[in-house]
Amino acid sequence: MLGRITEITRFPVKSMAGERRTATEIDWQGIEGDRQYAFVRRGNATRFPWLTGRDWSELVRYRPRYDDPEQPRTSAVTVVTPDGTPWPLRDPALHRDLETRSGLGLDLLQLGIGAYDLMPVSLVTTASLARVDRHHGSRLDRRRFRTNIVIESDAYEEDWQGRRLRLGTGDDAAELSIACPAPRCAMITIDPDTAARDPQVLRTVARDCGNAFTIYASVARPGWVREGDMVELG
Repeated sequence: MLGRITEITRFPVKSMAGERRTATEIDWQGIEGDRQYAFVRRGNATRFPWLTGRDWSELVRYRPRYDDPEQPRTSAVTVVTPDGTPWPLRDPALHRDLETRSGLGLDLLQLGIGAYDLMPVSLVTTASLARVDRHHGSRLDRRRFRTNIVIESDAYEEDWQGRRLRLGTGDDAAELSIACPAPRCAMITIDPDTAARDPQVLRTVARDCGNAFTIYASVARPGWVREGDMVELG
């Protein structure tokens, strides 16, 4: 056994705060409900039209949650703003708040396949997190890296490239195909609680990790993943 799963997080709205789960289904498109919604910059026809924390740091302080967390495909979403106000995700008042504060015209999209930058699942081990902490000289909030799965392990996830990873031991265990390290950008400089930026975080990852940290995976076998599940290489 390589280790065990200690954290599972999905992100209902791209670039907003994550929603912790103790168990979740993984389908072909990734974790159910992950990055199902995204705001796009109105009139932006580029390959990357999404509104993200790179454009406006405060976005990471908005906290979305599914009203029916077990049925994310059909559930409504509530977003709690940084000042504590809850708004339905589709409420025009929330959209006006986002547009006013970001200074951008925005539209909301719902994507069944998820608004992913590259691949549908991301993961990291506690060994890798500890290593980047050592390089940085202090303990970093792991939420900066916006990974779906944290695995308590002495191994480094980049050593698993090209392998299959089994999450759990039951008949419904999901399996992932481990792909490539995740390229990093200014998103990891943003404090998830205050939205303050620390450029040294990105400098550390660029200098000591080749500007890539955590790893991407695709789904090799749909199934379930649960906190406490043991993880093994296929």
